[in-house]
Amino acid sequence: MRRFPPSRIVCLTEETVETLYLLGEQDRIVGVSGYTVRPPEARREKPRVSAFTSADMPKILALEPDLVLTFSDLQADIVADLIRAGVAVHAFNQRDIAGVLAMIRTVGALVGAADRAEARVKGYEARLAEMEAAARGRPRPKVYFEEWDDPLISGIGWVSELIEAAGGEDVFPGLRVCKSARDRIVSPDAVIAAAPDVILASWCGKKVQREKIRRRAGWDAIPAVRNGRIVEIKSALILQPGPAALTDGLDAIRAAIVAA
Repeated sequence: MRRFPPSRIVCLTEETVETLYLLGEQDRIVGVSGYTVRPPEARREKPRVSAFTSADMPKILALEPDLVLTFSDLQADIVADLIRAGVAVHAFNQRDIAGVLAMIRTVGALVGAADRAEARVKGYEARLAEMEAAARGRPRPKVYFEEWDDPLISGIGWVSELIEAAGGEDVFPGLRVCKSARDRIVSPDAVIAAAPDVILASWCGKKVQREKIRRRAGWDAIPAVRNGRIVEIKSALILQPGPAALTDGLDAIRAAIVAA
């Protein structure tokens, strides 16, 4: 990093973009992921320089970033290329709510806005505690979350925790510690046996087809299917481990559970 705080930041995933905007530090951002949709103005204002597992390296280098923010092992090759090019990189790998809150604190510290970041975190913690308190003592509907449909992938860490915070019971809680999607594959029969009351679906980057879910062999025996409780949550609200998941994503989960 050539200077502190960095004045030219490239964000290769959306959650750090949204965090910087919420902290009032958006003027530091000089490039974003092509998948960025939150906040909407970021897509209009900032050059798009990457997908998720690929990036336009010449375009990034031309922006002369002081810092590039990345996420997960899936961007490891991009990170390696940036480091070889002499660029400062911070690679996040948050997979649970605690990790999301730590990411927000770290981004704040990196841009000299630690106090504002801490205030945000305290607000999110209070909101989670309030929702957990409201759900205490109430029936907890069983919830199956589907991140992908072929193969069936469930159990993403922060989503599992948010389901519990919102008053539901994740039917595959043991999968939340598995970082790799391949380790979170479930069988159709396992979902039938779990008998969820609610199915939450967010098919990473494509529209959920409820009818396709309803037509799966044997799934007409699942209470969620039988009672029409198949709910799509937009990927931008729940699959980004950042502020969106703790706000609009949590609200969407809670609404689905309350209606069950």
